[in-house]
Amino acid sequence: MTTPDYKSYKGLPTIAGICSVDEAAKIGLPIDECVRRLKRHHWALKRLHGIFLRRLIAEPIYELKMGFSLHAHYCAEHAAAWRLRVAEMREPPLGLDVCPDAALDAFFDEVEAAPDTAALLVGLYEHAVPSLRQALQRHMDSTNLLVDHPSFRICRFALIELDEMANYGAGCIARLVTGKLRSELAGWEALLGRLLGHAGTLDGHEAGSAGIPERLFSGKPRELAREPRRDERFPDPYNMGVHAEVFLYDPKMPAAAKTLMMYYKRLREIDVPEMMASIIVETAGKPWEYYVDMTRQLWDEARHAMMGEVGFARAGIDWGRLVRVNFTWSLALNTQLTPLERHAVLHFIEQGLMTKTGKRFEWEVGVASGDPYSALIQDYDWADEVLHARIGRDWFVKEIGNAKKANAYGDSCWSKVLIDWKSYRDRGLTSHENWWPALYGEWCRAQGCEPDPAVMAYATTYETARADLQEIGASG
Repeated sequence: MTTPDYKSYKGLPTIAGICSVDEAAKIGLPIDECVRRLKRHHWALKRLHGIFLRRLIAEPIYELKMGFSLHAHYCAEHAAAWRLRVAEMREPPLGLDVCPDAALDAFFDEVEAAPDTAALLVGLYEHAVPSLRQALQRHMDSTNLLVDHPSFRICRFALIELDEMANYGAGCIARLVTGKLRSELAGWEALLGRLLGHAGTLDGHEAGSAGIPERLFSGKPRELAREPRRDERFPDPYNMGVHAEVFLYDPKMPAAAKTLMMYYKRLREIDVPEMMASIIVETAGKPWEYYVDMTRQLWDEARHAMMGEVGFARAGIDWGRLVRVNFTWSLALNTQLTPLERHAVLHFIEQGLMTKTGKRFEWEVGVASGDPYSALIQDYDWADEVLHARIGRDWFVKEIGNAKKANAYGDSCWSKVLIDWKSYRDRGLTSHENWWPALYGEWCRAQGCEPDPAVMAYATTYETARADLQEIGASG
């Protein structure tokens, strides 16, 4: 405690406004204990990042794919802040990629191995995220706000987004986890509690238990599910019956109708997070900045998909009924290419979007259409793609050697991917329905305008050309 007659000059706020003198005088966490807890916070953020990415690929519910994309981005960013903070505190070597406690790892393994969506949501948003929130709040309450202000600050900022994550999860659980499911999960939830107890809580502030942690779902490692899944609003995921790019680049087609096609292109970007998640989780040993950048791009691509969703909603279009959003690209890349080859294709496509017929052109179409929302989202989409091209240069081109080699490798990787229009039809996976006339007709009715016969008649498919308009050879 300070002397009772200690006063600041003219009663001005003390300690730069962060706390009182009495609070600044308390004995808080020593460096060793502070770092030990920070490392466990970091491990939790790192594990959560991996769980969100590993599970979003095969998670069928679109809204959850989008939520997991955002929450993986949050965790990557906050883990980066923790890594910087630990590095400031006399800790070489940092040991940040070493599990701090076997029971804590078993806890996260169990969440990752949850057998279905309901269990995953409960494990993530009723156990893992709340436990991390409690650990960060405890750190803020226990540490000296002056001497450990940098740690206090990153905890405070992270809590803002952890609260958002928890609120999102609570909303999902209220809709998707029934009383019966809750009853079936009771034993597993009890196990999660025991594992945290065994670990001495998430931050290890209590005494843990010796011995080998028990397991239920994670007794056998869960393999990465690379094949995307979609909910019932995606009834025809192999459909390649409407070639969006041929329509978009046709100078005879009107800009307003092109905006409708661009909403489809944006919504179709669901497959980019599905594909990028597999790159990130299967690429080990990179600097953490790699995972931060790649997960930021993954979240941007999820944002683009939701921009298309909102575009359809603004236009009064029921996209689930009228649009056939496929997953053929993410399915093929995830199952036919290595992680580096997938990144090569991604980079090659991003470079193509930097040309005059790329993102600038799409923004110009949005402006010309007279639809302010289309112009807005294409403006930001263009900016995002500039960032993504930079990410590709930083993390892919440097690994390959130079831009020329990188582009050639990306083109060759994409060329060998087999996205077989004819096989999908012949195997009965899709009839490649031309859904465009029904969509365009509905949009014209909503707009109160007469359909353009030439636009209504559009029927070009992806049978012979891929999305960058390159012809598809016999190998793919």
